[in-house]
Amino acid sequence: MQVPRDAVLLRIFVGENDRLGHKPLYEAIVMRARESHLAGATVLRGPLGFGHSSRIHTTKLLEMSSDLSYVVEIVDKDEKIQAFLPELDKLMIESKGSGLVTLEHVQVLQYGPVSQ
Repeated sequence: MQVPRDAVLLRIFVGENDRLGHKPLYEAIVMRARESHLAGATVLRGPLGFGHSSRIHTTKLLEMSSDLSYVVEIVDKDEKIQAFLPELDKLMIESKGSGLVTLEHVQVLQYGPVSQ
């Protein structure tokens, strides 16, 4: 799969406790992105942060949080990301979770193996 040099980064912030059925929401998002033939998705776990509630979420032992942040990042061409947004919206609504979704234009410098 070829990702164009000018692409879009879709970043989705969700909580660890956000679920779609028995599956974590971040996992459901990645699976749907794969079904939609997007170039790829990465999930990052946030060891420290806060959101709209201003409550600190941390992995520190003395301050255990029950809802750490997860970030799903997906990069692909703008048209494919735009086509995926309604699917993402359905997942977010169905999960009854809350999250932050951002888009930014990026330049892809490399994707896949280095050609010699």
